[in-house]
Amino acid sequence: MSTITKRTIDAATAGRAIDAAAAKARGLGVPMCIAVCDDAGHLKAFLRMDGAPLLSLEIAQNKAYTAVGYGVPTHAWHDFIKSDPPLLTGIPHTPRLVIFGGGYPIKDGDQVLGAIGVSGGHYTQDMECATAALQAIGAPA
Repeated sequence: MSTITKRTIDAATAGRAIDAAAAKARGLGVPMCIAVCDDAGHLKAFLRMDGAPLLSLEIAQNKAYTAVGYGVPTHAWHDFIKSDPPLLTGIPHTPRLVIFGGGYPIKDGDQVLGAIGVSGGHYTQDMECATAALQAIGAPA
């Protein structure tokens, strides 16, 4: 029997990412929902800041899920599909797929260890908070 060894984000790192994203959100004055998932897309850590929009609970988790699922930031999806009519018509109907900013894979080299998703402000603010989290844990944006 063959097996593989894989690495995934740990709880302490996920917590540091949440803390850094929340600190950035406080600085922007925008309450956010922040989700970190492991390499399999399972929720590892979550924070709904006081006053964060209800719909952002699910959007933040789906951004993390999308980012880990393909190993690319959620904002990359729009440019990828915008000029491809079959994808543009079909792929947005995929459950949990988010095609606007705020979700990033958490990588070590080429290996995806997990992902972060942030929702609550304009997607550019969500991206700022997620990027702050990645910087705090030493992961590339």
